[in-house]
Amino acid sequence: MTATEPAASDAIVTDPSPQPAPGATPPRTPLAARAAAELVGTAALVAIVVGSGIQATQLTDDVALQLLANSTATVFGLGVLIALLGPVSGAHFNPVVTLAEWWTARRGGAGVNARELAVYVPSQIAGAIAGAILADAMFGEPLVKWSTHDRSAGNLLLGEVVATAGLILLIFGLARTDRLRFAPVAVASYIGAAYWFTSSTSFANPAVTIGRAFTDTFAGIAPASVPAFIGMQIIGAVVGLALVAVIFLRGKTGAE
Repeated sequence: MTATEPAASDAIVTDPSPQPAPGATPPRTPLAARAAAELVGTAALVAIVVGSGIQATQLTDDVALQLLANSTATVFGLGVLIALLGPVSGAHFNPVVTLAEWWTARRGGAGVNARELAVYVPSQIAGAIAGAILADAMFGEPLVKWSTHDRSAGNLLLGEVVATAGLILLIFGLARTDRLRFAPVAVASYIGAAYWFTSSTSFANPAVTIGRAFTDTFAGIAPASVPAFIGMQIIGAVVGLALVAVIFLRGKTGAE
C-alpha cells in the first residue's frame, strides 16, 4: 500500500543512484519474490481487517467500539507489513498505488513497468481474496459467503474519493520530499484516521474491496457495491496525483 523505505533499500542495494519512488523496489529483487510479497502482504492486510472486525463484533455490540478495535488492529498490522515487506516489493498492497506508480514511470519518473504492473495487480487481488477466506476460516465463518453489506450511497462513494486521494497524496508526497523512511508510520496512521473521518471507513484499495466482498461480516461489502467503490478509488488516485503535481511542483534549475 505504500513505498519502500530508502534506508531499507540501501541495505539491499549499494548502487549510489537516486532511489526509485514512490513504491519502486530494489532492482536486484526478483519479480517472483516481489509478487509473493505483494500477495502475502495483501492477504495479511485483509485478514487483519476482516479478522479484527469479526473479533470486535463477538466482543461487543457497541458499533463505535467495533470500529475502534477494527481500525486499531489495521493501523498496527499495516505498519508492520509495510516495514517488513517494503524493502522487497515496495509494499503497495494496492492496485491504485501500483497504477499510479506505473503512470509516473511512463512520464519519466521511477517506478514499475508494464510487466511488473501485470504481475503486481493480480497478486494483490488474489491475496485479498485469500486473506478474507483465511479470516473467515479462523473464526469459523463460512469460507466464502458474499457480503450483504450495501455500501452504494453517494456519500460513501465521495468518502472513497477523499480517502484514496489522500493516500496517494501522502505516498507520493513522501517520495517527492525524500521522506519514505516515515512510510510505515505515516501511511498506517493515515488509514487509521481515515477509518474515522471518511464516511466509507476508507477502503481506498480495489484489491481489498474485492476481497471484502467474499465475507458477510463486519468488514464486508456487497458485490453490487464493489464496481462503484473501485471507480471512485481510481478517480481518487487521479485527484491525488494531480494534488501531488500542484503541491510538490518541482522548481526549474539554472537561470530563468
